[in-house]
Amino acid sequence: MGHRLRRLLMVATMTAVAVGLAPASSPATGAEGIDDAVRLNQVQVVGSHNSYHLAAPKGESDLRRQFVGAEEDKLQYTHVPLDQQFAHQKVRQIELDVFNDAQGGRYATPLIRVATNGGPYDPAMRRPGVKVLHIQDVDYHSNCLTLIACLTTVKAWSDANPSHLPLAILVELKDTPLDLGGFDFVTPEPFDTAALDALDAEIRRVFGEDRTIDPDDIRGSHDTLEEAVLSDGWPTLAESRGKVLFLMDNGGLYRDRYRQGHPNLEGRALFTNSTPGQPDAAFVKMNEPVGREAAIADLVRKGYLVRTRADANTQQARSGDTTMRDAAFRSGAQWVSTDYPVADYARPFGTNYVVEVPGGTVARCNPVNAPAVCRDAPLDTIYSPPPAPPPTVASPTVTSPTGPPAGSGAAPPSPAAEPVAGPARFTG
Repeated sequence: MGHRLRRLLMVATMTAVAVGLAPASSPATGAEGIDDAVRLNQVQVVGSHNSYHLAAPKGESDLRRQFVGAEEDKLQYTHVPLDQQFAHQKVRQIELDVFNDAQGGRYATPLIRVATNGGPYDPAMRRPGVKVLHIQDVDYHSNCLTLIACLTTVKAWSDANPSHLPLAILVELKDTPLDLGGFDFVTPEPFDTAALDALDAEIRRVFGEDRTIDPDDIRGSHDTLEEAVLSDGWPTLAESRGKVLFLMDNGGLYRDRYRQGHPNLEGRALFTNSTPGQPDAAFVKMNEPVGREAAIADLVRKGYLVRTRADANTQQARSGDTTMRDAAFRSGAQWVSTDYPVADYARPFGTNYVVEVPGGTVARCNPVNAPAVCRDAPLDTIYSPPPAPPPTVASPTVTSPTGPPAGSGAAPPSPAAEPVAGPARFTG
């Protein structure tokens, strides 16, 4: 449904309310009546970085450290399954690293698993389809092994909680060869145009058009996506609850390929990481908020969606420094990503570092652009405390990737979020 048509339907609904033909508010907002006044870009939530990632078993971790030294610390973080992040950690944005595997089996026998006698890997890795992992052969454990499996988990939770705020899924395309010196690592399949089409198809396979917010919905009758964002803006919460939107982490060549034949993202599933002034500009990734706080706030005021990060490389968890986190929240970026959505993750480092929406709610009214009618508490009330303590950094032990995660608490890669390149540097 086009954005203009949705807006007309919203006006008709509000008119019906005025004459007593419809209820005045949804169950999710109670008496606050904010759903028709607040738009999806006017709230702020916490996201998780590399949301699928599981810490490696001790044998694999020890072997990696022999070659990369302290760089191994960056890989010692674990996330609970995606639905648990939504339910128990107030997360409303996730990140998935994806690898093209058109024929299947390319990532079915990780080199480090063979070297540590890890035994047979999950047979799901032998079937064709997009896979979800961090670094081929080296750091491959995931709480959902395929894109279809990850999205199916998200959809099941969404189906059970239809009043949730829109969930954003950041997708990073990985196809860079790994060079750690003298090892026969698998060479990833490139994300060419055909692979990008297949990626869209897998997304559509799980989420139909009625459950997604995609570029066609936002562009409507405008000439460009950016024109629509800057003039009409984004859908209201009433139009967005229970839906998901997909974002591309990569820029450059990946963005260019994705736009071939789709200059305004016509028919595409993902919003590209673009630059203001470009026809596809609607989402901008700005991972470093310190020193760029005003620039992010300016983008948010104009109508763009922005993702930033609150921490990187375990520095904040180890020191307790909240400078980056606080700048991220002040900037108004709609998604503030972290590896520490609960305080227990950083306590093994001796700090109480945690990234929560100020005030402790699932979401808050955006400090830069929310309307006066907005109230934090009723934005999203779907949360319950975790049923068990989260994993810890010390002495990590991890079950099979198909089971519940355990292991270390956190150690995020570089905020650049680019594929691995060169020896002894784990990023993305």
